[in-house]
Amino acid sequence: MSLFPVRALTAAVCGAAVEVVAIITALALYPSGMSEDRETADARPGPQSDGIPPVRRLLREKAVTGGIPVLLVHGMSSNRGIFHILRRRLQREGFLQVTTLNYSWLATDVRSAAQLLAEEVERLCDCTGHERVHVIGHSLGGLVARYYVQRMGGDARVHTVITLGAPHQGTLAAMLPLPHPVIRQLRPGSDVLAELAEPAPGCGTRFVAFHSDLDELVFPAANARLVHPDLQVSNVAVRAVGHVSLPLHTRVAREVCRVLHDEHLQKRPAAAAWVQLLGGESA
Repeated sequence: MSLFPVRALTAAVCGAAVEVVAIITALALYPSGMSEDRETADARPGPQSDGIPPVRRLLREKAVTGGIPVLLVHGMSSNRGIFHILRRRLQREGFLQVTTLNYSWLATDVRSAAQLLAEEVERLCDCTGHERVHVIGHSLGGLVARYYVQRMGGDARVHTVITLGAPHQGTLAAMLPLPHPVIRQLRPGSDVLAELAEPAPGCGTRFVAFHSDLDELVFPAANARLVHPDLQVSNVAVRAVGHVSLPLHTRVAREVCRVLHDEHLQKRPAAAAWVQLLGGESA
C-alpha cells in the first residue's frame, strides 16, 4: 500500500485540527480588533507641533530608509484582530509601517469596500510620504484589493497585492440562499468577478495568491488561484492549511515576508518557479 494516501490523510487531519485552533484564536482576537488601530490613528493627518506626521517622524528618528508601507485588509465576518500574528511577523522582519483597514461587510459590498481601501491608501501615502504601498488581503479582503487595483486605478498606488485564500474565481460556498450582496458577489460568474475578468492592460501591480488544498470556504480550493492574462501573477500552493488559519499560520507569515523582501530587492522569478508547497505546521 502506498504511503502517499496515508501521509495526505495525516496532513489533512492535522490541518483540520490546526484550523479548529485557528478559529478559536480568531474568536479570541476579535474583540481586540474592534478598537481603532493605534498606529493607524496616530498616522491620520492632524495638528502637529512640527508639521511632521507621527509615522514619518518615527521613521526619521529610527533612520529607516525605504520600507514600503503594508496595509492589511481582513475578510468576511472578521476584523484586524485576524492579522495579529502576521502583523507582528512583518514588524519583526523590518516592515515598521503596517496598518490595517477595518470595514463592515454587513454594510458594504466589494465595490464600496474598495472605495474605503482607496481612501485609506491615499491617507497612508500622504502620511508616510511614500508613493506606493503593499496590500495583503485575506479572503474577501483579497478581492477588495484586487478590485481597487484593477477597476479603480489602484495599480498607480499599489506595488504588490498578496491574497490569502481569496475566492478569485468564486466559491460554491456562496451558493447558499443568503440575500446579502457580498455573498452574491462571491458566487462563480457574479457581476464583480465578471468585471475582474475583463482586460486590465498595463496593470503594473504584482499579485501573489496563496491558495490551500484544505481551504474549506473557497470551494473548489483551486478557485483561490488568480488567473488573468494581463496581470503579473505568482500562485503559491499551501498544503494542509485551513481558510482561517492562513493569516495566523507562522509558516505562511514567514513566506509572506519573504515575498515582500524579494519584491523590495526586485527578485522576481517566473511565475512557475514561485509555486511552492508549504508544510502543515501548527499555527
